[in-house]
Amino acid sequence: MKAMILAAGRGERMRPYTDLTPKPLLSVGGRRLIEYHLNALAGIGLTDIVINHARLGQQTEAVLGDGRRYGVTIHYSAEGEQGLETGGGIFNALSLLGHDPFIVVNGDVWTDYPFAKLPRQPQGLAHLVLVDTPEFKDEGDFTLEHGRVHDGDGTRLTFSGIAVYRPELFAACQAGVFPLAPLLRQAMAGGQVSGEHYSGQWVDVGTPQRLQALQSWLASTQGIGDGTG
Repeated sequence: MKAMILAAGRGERMRPYTDLTPKPLLSVGGRRLIEYHLNALAGIGLTDIVINHARLGQQTEAVLGDGRRYGVTIHYSAEGEQGLETGGGIFNALSLLGHDPFIVVNGDVWTDYPFAKLPRQPQGLAHLVLVDTPEFKDEGDFTLEHGRVHDGDGTRLTFSGIAVYRPELFAACQAGVFPLAPLLRQAMAGGQVSGEHYSGQWVDVGTPQRLQALQSWLASTQGIGDGTG
Protein backbone atom coordinates (compact mmCIF):
# COMPACT_ATOMS: atom_id res chain seq x y z
CA MET A 1 0.00 0.00 0.00
CA LYS A 2 1.21 3.50 -0.83
CA ALA A 3 0.38 6.84 0.73
CA MET A 4 0.14 10.43 -0.46
CA ILE A 5 0.69 13.54 1.63
CA LEU A 6 -0.99 16.64 0.23
CA ALA A 7 1.45 19.53 0.40
CA ALA A 8 0.52 21.80 -2.51
CA GLY A 9 -1.80 24.29 -0.80
CA ARG A 10 -0.82 27.95 -0.83
CA GLY A 11 -1.50 28.48 2.88
CA GLU A 12 -3.01 31.95 2.49
CA ARG A 13 -4.53 31.93 5.99
CA MET A 14 -1.16 31.05 7.49
CA ARG A 15 0.58 34.15 6.21
CA PRO A 16 3.08 35.60 6.95
CA TYR A 17 4.60 32.23 7.91
CA THR A 18 3.89 30.83 4.46
CA ASP A 19 5.27 33.76 2.50
CA LEU A 20 8.62 31.97 2.42
CA THR A 21 7.84 28.46 3.67
CA PRO A 22 5.29 25.85 2.50
CA LYS A 23 2.78 25.22 5.27
CA PRO A 24 3.62 21.51 5.77
CA LEU A 25 7.23 22.52 6.43
CA LEU A 26 6.29 24.75 9.35
CA SER A 27 7.49 23.37 12.67
CA VAL A 28 5.60 22.65 15.86
CA GLY A 29 6.93 20.74 18.80
CA GLY A 30 10.40 20.83 17.28
CA ARG A 31 9.35 18.92 14.17
CA ARG A 32 7.91 19.91 10.80
CA LEU A 33 4.21 19.17 10.37
CA ILE A 34 4.82 16.84 7.45
CA GLU A 35 7.47 14.92 9.39
CA TYR A 36 4.86 13.73 11.87
CA HIS A 37 3.05 12.02 8.99
CA LEU A 38 6.23 10.60 7.47
CA ASN A 39 7.21 9.05 10.79
CA ALA A 40 3.70 7.71 11.45
CA LEU A 41 3.41 6.13 8.01
CA ALA A 42 6.88 4.62 8.21
CA GLY A 43 5.94 3.26 11.63
CA ILE A 44 3.24 1.04 10.11
CA GLY A 45 5.45 -0.16 7.28
CA LEU A 46 4.32 2.19 4.51
CA THR A 47 7.53 3.14 2.78
CA ASP A 48 6.39 4.43 -0.64
CA ILE A 49 5.19 8.00 -0.11
CA VAL A 50 4.03 10.48 -2.75
CA ILE A 51 4.15 14.19 -1.91
CA ASN A 52 2.66 16.79 -4.21
CA HIS A 53 3.79 20.38 -4.24
CA ALA A 54 3.19 23.65 -6.04
CA ARG A 55 4.40 27.10 -4.97
CA LEU A 56 7.79 26.84 -3.19
CA GLY A 57 7.77 23.16 -4.06
CA GLN A 58 11.50 22.93 -4.63
CA GLN A 59 11.92 23.87 -0.99
CA THR A 60 9.87 20.82 -0.02
CA GLU A 61 12.13 18.57 -2.10
CA ALA A 62 15.27 20.18 -0.74
CA VAL A 63 14.21 19.77 2.89
CA LEU A 64 12.78 16.24 2.73
CA GLY A 65 15.07 14.79 0.09
CA ASP A 66 14.50 11.20 -0.98
CA GLY A 67 12.96 10.29 2.40
CA ARG A 68 15.77 7.97 3.43
CA ARG A 69 16.26 9.55 6.85
CA TYR A 70 12.57 8.92 7.61
CA GLY A 71 12.77 5.29 6.54
CA VAL A 72 10.70 5.85 3.38
CA THR A 73 11.08 6.55 -0.31
CA ILE A 74 9.52 9.85 -1.37
CA HIS A 75 8.20 10.41 -4.89
CA TYR A 76 7.31 14.00 -5.78
CA SER A 77 4.36 15.10 -7.89
CA ALA A 78 5.02 18.65 -9.07
CA GLU A 79 1.99 20.77 -9.97
CA GLY A 80 3.55 24.04 -11.07
CA GLU A 81 3.13 27.39 -9.38
CA GLN A 82 -0.67 27.42 -8.99
CA GLY A 83 -1.48 23.86 -7.96
CA LEU A 84 -4.33 21.60 -9.06
CA GLU A 85 -6.61 21.55 -5.99
CA THR A 86 -7.10 18.32 -4.08
CA GLY A 87 -8.89 16.29 -6.75
CA GLY A 88 -6.62 17.39 -9.55
CA GLY A 89 -3.56 16.86 -7.40
CA ILE A 90 -4.44 13.27 -6.55
CA PHE A 91 -5.39 12.53 -10.16
CA ASN A 92 -2.05 13.95 -11.31
CA ALA A 93 -0.25 11.54 -8.97
CA LEU A 94 -2.14 8.36 -9.85
CA SER A 95 0.70 7.03 -12.00
CA LEU A 96 2.90 7.13 -8.88
CA LEU A 97 0.26 5.63 -6.60
CA GLY A 98 -0.46 2.51 -8.63
CA HIS A 99 -3.59 0.40 -9.05
CA ASP A 100 -4.32 -0.50 -5.42
CA PRO A 101 -6.12 1.58 -2.76
CA PHE A 102 -3.90 4.26 -1.22
CA ILE A 103 -3.88 6.48 1.84
CA VAL A 104 -4.11 10.26 1.51
CA VAL A 105 -3.48 12.68 4.37
CA ASN A 106 -3.45 16.46 4.42
CA GLY A 107 0.05 17.76 5.12
CA ASP A 108 -1.22 20.63 7.27
CA VAL A 109 -3.01 18.65 9.97
CA TRP A 110 -1.56 17.36 13.22
CA THR A 111 -3.01 14.19 14.70
CA ASP A 112 -2.31 11.13 16.77
CA TYR A 113 -4.60 9.03 14.59
CA PRO A 114 -3.28 5.44 14.33
CA PHE A 115 -2.89 4.94 10.58
CA ALA A 116 -2.76 1.17 11.05
CA LYS A 117 -6.55 1.28 11.61
CA LEU A 118 -7.23 2.32 8.03
CA PRO A 119 -8.64 -0.44 5.82
CA ARG A 120 -6.30 -1.66 3.12
CA GLN A 121 -9.31 -2.63 1.01
CA PRO A 122 -12.16 -0.17 1.66
CA GLN A 123 -15.73 -1.30 1.11
CA GLY A 124 -16.46 1.02 -1.76
CA LEU A 125 -14.50 3.76 -3.47
CA ALA A 126 -13.35 5.63 -0.38
CA HIS A 127 -13.03 5.42 3.40
CA LEU A 128 -12.99 8.71 5.32
CA VAL A 129 -11.89 9.52 8.85
CA LEU A 130 -14.27 12.06 10.38
CA VAL A 131 -13.76 14.13 13.52
CA ASP A 132 -15.86 16.38 15.71
CA THR A 133 -16.42 19.73 14.04
CA PRO A 134 -13.96 22.31 15.43
CA GLU A 135 -15.16 25.59 16.87
CA PHE A 136 -13.92 27.68 13.94
CA LYS A 137 -16.31 25.93 11.51
CA ASP A 138 -20.01 26.78 11.29
CA GLU A 139 -20.98 23.18 10.50
CA GLY A 140 -19.45 19.85 9.64
CA ASP A 141 -18.99 18.29 6.22
CA PHE A 142 -20.78 14.94 6.24
CA THR A 143 -22.90 12.60 8.33
CA LEU A 144 -21.92 9.09 9.44
CA GLU A 145 -24.48 6.33 9.86
CA HIS A 146 -23.75 2.64 10.36
CA GLY A 147 -20.27 3.01 8.93
CA ARG A 148 -21.42 4.85 5.80
CA VAL A 149 -20.73 8.50 5.03
CA HIS A 150 -23.58 10.63 3.64
CA ASP A 151 -24.18 14.23 2.65
CA GLY A 152 -27.61 14.42 4.21
CA ASP A 153 -29.44 15.28 7.41
CA GLY A 154 -28.10 14.34 10.79
CA THR A 155 -25.19 15.22 13.03
CA ARG A 156 -22.49 16.52 10.73
CA LEU A 157 -18.88 15.68 11.34
CA THR A 158 -15.79 17.18 9.75
CA PHE A 159 -13.59 15.39 7.25
CA SER A 160 -10.17 15.06 8.86
CA GLY A 161 -8.19 14.99 5.62
CA ILE A 162 -7.28 11.33 6.30
CA ALA A 163 -8.70 8.79 3.88
CA VAL A 164 -8.21 5.71 1.75
CA TYR A 165 -9.18 5.97 -1.92
CA ARG A 166 -9.45 3.51 -4.74
CA PRO A 167 -8.07 4.79 -8.07
CA GLU A 168 -11.50 4.03 -9.56
CA LEU A 169 -12.89 7.05 -7.70
CA PHE A 170 -11.12 9.16 -10.35
CA ALA A 171 -12.03 6.99 -13.36
CA ALA A 172 -14.15 9.66 -15.07
CA CYS A 173 -11.76 12.54 -14.37
CA GLN A 174 -9.50 14.42 -16.72
CA ALA A 175 -6.24 16.16 -15.97
CA GLY A 176 -6.58 19.70 -14.68
CA VAL A 177 -7.66 21.73 -11.69
CA PHE A 178 -10.65 20.31 -9.81
CA PRO A 179 -11.82 19.76 -6.21
CA LEU A 180 -12.28 16.42 -4.50
CA ALA A 181 -15.59 17.05 -2.71
CA PRO A 182 -17.90 16.59 -5.73
CA LEU A 183 -16.33 13.18 -6.45
CA LEU A 184 -16.89 12.12 -2.86
CA ARG A 185 -20.49 13.33 -2.84
CA GLN A 186 -21.21 11.44 -6.03
CA ALA A 187 -19.73 8.28 -4.52
CA MET A 188 -21.72 8.84 -1.31
CA ALA A 189 -24.93 9.03 -3.31
CA GLY A 190 -24.15 5.54 -4.57
CA GLY A 191 -23.35 4.19 -1.11
CA GLN A 192 -19.69 3.86 -2.00
CA VAL A 193 -18.06 5.75 0.89
CA SER A 194 -17.40 4.14 4.27
CA GLY A 195 -16.14 6.03 7.28
CA GLU A 196 -15.24 6.17 10.94
CA HIS A 197 -15.42 8.75 13.71
CA TYR A 198 -12.11 9.50 15.41
CA SER A 199 -12.31 11.23 18.78
CA GLY A 200 -8.60 11.51 19.49
CA GLN A 201 -6.27 14.44 18.91
CA TRP A 202 -6.64 16.24 15.59
CA VAL A 203 -5.82 19.84 14.66
CA ASP A 204 -6.32 21.66 11.38
CA VAL A 205 -3.24 23.88 11.57
CA GLY A 206 -4.66 26.50 9.24
CA THR A 207 -3.75 29.79 10.91
CA PRO A 208 -0.88 31.22 12.97
CA GLN A 209 -3.17 31.23 15.99
CA ARG A 210 -3.90 27.50 15.68
CA LEU A 211 -0.21 26.78 15.17
CA GLN A 212 0.65 28.64 18.36
CA ALA A 213 -2.19 26.95 20.26
CA LEU A 214 -0.93 23.53 19.19
CA GLN A 215 2.59 24.46 20.23
CA SER A 216 1.35 25.53 23.66
CA TRP A 217 -0.66 22.33 24.06
CA LEU A 218 2.30 20.15 23.10
CA ALA A 219 4.53 22.03 25.54
CA SER A 220 2.07 21.65 28.40
CA THR A 221 0.99 18.06 27.85
CA GLN A 222 4.04 16.40 26.33
CA GLY A 223 6.87 18.64 27.38
CA ILE A 224 7.77 19.43 23.77
CA GLY A 225 9.60 22.70 23.36
CA ASP A 226 9.15 25.56 20.92
CA GLY A 227 9.64 25.10 17.21
CA THR A 228 7.34 27.28 15.15
CA GLY A 229 9.74 28.54 12.50
